[in-house]
Amino acid sequence: MTFSIKRSLAIFHKDYKDVCKNLYVTVSVMMPLVLAAMWGMQGIKDINMHYMLFNGTLCMVAAYVQCCLIAEEKEKNTLRGLMLSPASTMDILVGKSLLSIVATFIILVACAFLQNYKPENLLVISIAMALTTIFYIGLGTVLGLVTKSIMEASVIILPFIAFFCLGSFLQSLAKSFPIMKFAEYLPNVQLIEIANQVHHSGAGLADVWFNLVVILTSIIVIFAIAVVIFRKRMMD
Repeated sequence: MTFSIKRSLAIFHKDYKDVCKNLYVTVSVMMPLVLAAMWGMQGIKDINMHYMLFNGTLCMVAAYVQCCLIAEEKEKNTLRGLMLSPASTMDILVGKSLLSIVATFIILVACAFLQNYKPENLLVISIAMALTTIFYIGLGTVLGLVTKSIMEASVIILPFIAFFCLGSFLQSLAKSFPIMKFAEYLPNVQLIEIANQVHHSGAGLADVWFNLVVILTSIIVIFAIAVVIFRKRMMD
């Protein structure tokens, strides 16, 4: 079954109307803006602090909104109908991700403005942010598929917000405890490494290609998991 932009946009329009009615999700999405305003007023310039907020934003917006959108479909018993509709797996996954992508882009730009964050190489940071956003949306998709309601989604996302916000702390743990070595290859840590390279040496794409490949690999893995779970739900 081929990909249909029309079907994906129809899903996007439906999700937009649903989210507008959900006050809890709307408030959660606005929280990073409040924190960014506080960061900005305090004049924080530390890159690790900036990216603790950016990673938190990606969790609270990209992953959480995506998780809630899918969990709500399951709660209303409409996900099965969506799966049995003419829409393909790609139509559904892209359509369910569009709102999360748009919301994440708007909130990230607003947070950067409120923090007065101006990267030395905007292109590199933009590519890294875009790839990391896709990973978090994949994470939200997986979590949404394994939860049954928005309430469950709101609880299950909390440890992930805490975990992915601690990028620089995870790097320290990896150096002290070999068992935590895997943390160095997490997308949030790779994003911080890219940001530090850009900030300290004005790194270009040729300097951070390995970090970008690691993030891209994480995207492939998380979406492979999402597709497997999605198709299993179709079979159930």
